[in-house]
Amino acid sequence: MGASGGERHPKKVSTLSGRGTTEAFRFVWKHRQEYNVKLLCKYLSVSRSGYYAWVNRKPSPRAVERADLVFRTRKVYDESRGRYGSPRVYQALRREGVQVGENRVARIMQEWGMKARVTRVYRRLARRRHELKALPNYRLAAPAPTGVNQQWSSDVTYIKLGTKYVFLAVVLDLYSRRVIHWRLGKSLTADFSKATLREAFKRRHPSPGLLLHTDRGIEYRANKMQRLLNQHQVRHSMNRPGQCTDNAEVESFFKTLKGELLHATSFTAMCQLRSQIRHYIDGFYNSHRLHSGLGYRSPIEFEGIS
Repeated sequence: MGASGGERHPKKVSTLSGRGTTEAFRFVWKHRQEYNVKLLCKYLSVSRSGYYAWVNRKPSPRAVERADLVFRTRKVYDESRGRYGSPRVYQALRREGVQVGENRVARIMQEWGMKARVTRVYRRLARRRHELKALPNYRLAAPAPTGVNQQWSSDVTYIKLGTKYVFLAVVLDLYSRRVIHWRLGKSLTADFSKATLREAFKRRHPSPGLLLHTDRGIEYRANKMQRLLNQHQVRHSMNRPGQCTDNAEVESFFKTLKGELLHATSFTAMCQLRSQIRHYIDGFYNSHRLHSGLGYRSPIEFEGIS
């Protein structure tokens, strides 16, 4: 195509010649902002009036259905802030009554660049050893919980804040995976973990005999922690040596939190980090996040139907 009247002309489009009118129209639509529509139609030997009729044509029912599905998929994905992969998006769509296959959801997400956040594992700092007594793992012989406040689990993880590390302690109900209470602090002490559990007791008022499982960290073996647990008549269970999977539910929560929230943003201020963790746990994880182990229900929803 030769240049005329100062108009810009497309390059390397001759391979479209003879491929069909619809494909030519699609090419014109795609490049309409770059090149003159009249010249594109002339070069591709298609009618300009035919092109505009094609643009204004009512979409087919199949095209409308697909556009609606893409919109719904994007809505679920965005509401999870990019945390959901195709299995959870699929389950969320099913809960909304959308009849669609999981493979189709996966294809749409791949086509539109909707990719779940990748989870990586933070480096855990070495804990200093102490001669305080460690307890057996009583969970191994205990039956699975059948309701709330039967079995809890607690642990602490490290989060990088600027050039330093801060500490996040959580208490989970093992029946529903609900985070009962959490606390963010600058130092890892028995008082820090004790305060987290003390607040959990105030919120839930568990009956005597609650089984609490933790790792073998010094903060959980400390005398002041044991006094608190004895006060509430709690049976304390601990990981076996070298078996971090004994506390798999909390480890899984930490992995999810870091993959879905902490790796997406760099935090430099404690107040900012605390606000985002609060929003994630209280505004998303407990109330909305679909948990595969709970039949794709949120922890609060699962507690509500039990």
